[in-house]
Amino acid sequence: MALRVPQSAGPQLFKEGYKNLQGLEEVILRNIQATKEMSEITRTSFGPNGRNKMVVNHLEKLFVTNDAATIIRELEVVHPAAKLIVMASQQQEAEAGDGTNYVVILASELLQRAEPLLRMGLHPSEIARGYELGLAAALEGLETLAVERVENWHDKEELQKAIRTAIASKQYGQEDVLGSLVSQAVATAMPARDHTRFNVDNVRVVKVMGGGLAQSRVVHGMVFPQSPVTVCHKAEFAKVAVFSCPVDMGQTETKGTVLLHNASEMLDYTKGEE
Repeated sequence: MALRVPQSAGPQLFKEGYKNLQGLEEVILRNIQATKEMSEITRTSFGPNGRNKMVVNHLEKLFVTNDAATIIRELEVVHPAAKLIVMASQQQEAEAGDGTNYVVILASELLQRAEPLLRMGLHPSEIARGYELGLAAALEGLETLAVERVENWHDKEELQKAIRTAIASKQYGQEDVLGSLVSQAVATAMPARDHTRFNVDNVRVVKVMGGGLAQSRVVHGMVFPQSPVTVCHKAEFAKVAVFSCPVDMGQTETKGTVLLHNASEMLDYTKGEE
């Protein structure tokens, strides 16, 4: 008696929208299609003249932005292949702070170029090996195509050449103003010996209400923003007193214990505090 192989009862076992894919080639082609759809979402926002997107997240919060990192972070991608591209773009954002949209587009284009090779019969490992060889050749060719080089990492003018293009993708039209400020701050915080050990956290941004972009300055040191503790916001013909010592309440670093025996000691202690 022949053994009957039971068929998969997909619609009865799984929720609506479930798909059952069989075969390595079919699964890979579906993954390539998912990455293509992912890149089509962010492709039109590429470059300084890219269009903005209106994204509504699960909290019904509206985002209007052309930053690919923000768009794909709020989309909550669940497809495994597309999620790998999202993780790659987030890593690019953490390492360089720019180029997230380029990572998504480049990865999607590489996978789409691999689709006809898969239909020709090539194995995915052979295609991956070819891309690795292309990567090595591209890295060698990039060294010969350099237009500008940063030799002195403490020179603000040279640093601005590398910083200006990254700022232009975020604040188009303000790259000259912001580039000068950022290059000055980076040159100040740059390590004296090894520039590869530069710490991004050494440069901070403090927002002051009421000011503008043209009023931005680079301060060598620490800035603690604090609003004045007063109910008066405007005064005319006021007398101003300038103190060279702190006028706040004195407080010891360690806790002290006072032992009082009677009411007179408590009154004396209160007078001493005043």
